[in-house]
Amino acid sequence: MWDSVFQTLFTEAGQMVGSLVNPNTRLFFGYTLSAALLAVLVWAVHEKQQRSFKGMVKYLFNPRIWWHTSAKLDYRLFVINRVVRLFIWAPVLLTMVPIAIGLSDGLEAVFGQLQPLSTNPVTVTLWFTLLLFLFDDFTRFLLHLAMHKIPALWEFHKVHHSAQVLTPMTVYRSHPLESFLYATRMALAQGAAVGVSYYFFGPTLSMLDILGANMFIFVFNMAGSNLRHSHVYWKWGNTIEKWFISPAQHQIHHSTNPVHFDKNFGTTLAVWDRLFNSLVLSSTAKRLRFGLGGREASHRSVADAYIRPFRALFKRRKPISKQTTPDHTTRPV
Repeated sequence: MWDSVFQTLFTEAGQMVGSLVNPNTRLFFGYTLSAALLAVLVWAVHEKQQRSFKGMVKYLFNPRIWWHTSAKLDYRLFVINRVVRLFIWAPVLLTMVPIAIGLSDGLEAVFGQLQPLSTNPVTVTLWFTLLLFLFDDFTRFLLHLAMHKIPALWEFHKVHHSAQVLTPMTVYRSHPLESFLYATRMALAQGAAVGVSYYFFGPTLSMLDILGANMFIFVFNMAGSNLRHSHVYWKWGNTIEKWFISPAQHQIHHSTNPVHFDKNFGTTLAVWDRLFNSLVLSSTAKRLRFGLGGREASHRSVADAYIRPFRALFKRRKPISKQTTPDHTTRPV
């Protein structure tokens, strides 16, 4: 038994290292390099009068941020959450294949068999790639919205928002239950996109990719996605930010300022936030502070991050089903 456990852990360790060359992960070296170059650009613009190599290094690798207690918890959660995923919820995770087949068969049963709308491989590839991207981005937005609006889910999402400083590793700061929900969402979104595309275009489907990653997601990640969780205020201007979520806009999402509560839920597209009236442009924000703020302390350990959400649910005075909005007096979102 132990041999099997160690072999599994060894394989997972290899996958973690492999993430550095996998464009489907945020740890891909290309995304990290592009984020670093953009961070230098932001620093150069900000420090017009006092530029120096030493100043640049201090700006990029400020130890007060990277070695902050909150950042250290990010690193621990990154490693431990992967182990938890490996042994607990990965074996029961939904896969997109049965979802895609079921949806395609369901559409055919309801609307009848359909001749492919196009057999042109370029057209089919473009539509399939776009549908994958839109399904993924919109369902990610909806789940993120639910994590804030449903009190029970917010207790678990607090783990992410309790970060007092932001580093690119903060994206992995989450409760295992939230990670499970997002993984399930991904299977549902991809399965739905494949099922719909199969019904309208037939079985010959291919994705327009760059190094194996969806073209749209690859381009967005190269535009500084890793700066979303950082101290680098990389903003894109009002015109672009009405359509795409900039790193600075996501930092606003983490702000302790009450006017920023429940804002900028989107990952890539800003149109979802515009539809739900939750979009805030980076030009309207000044100095930002991060964390839960108010009367609630940040999570201090892995055990605290794992257990406190369950403890908070039991302590609620009112039944969760009767509460419609989170308590904004004790946290930012």
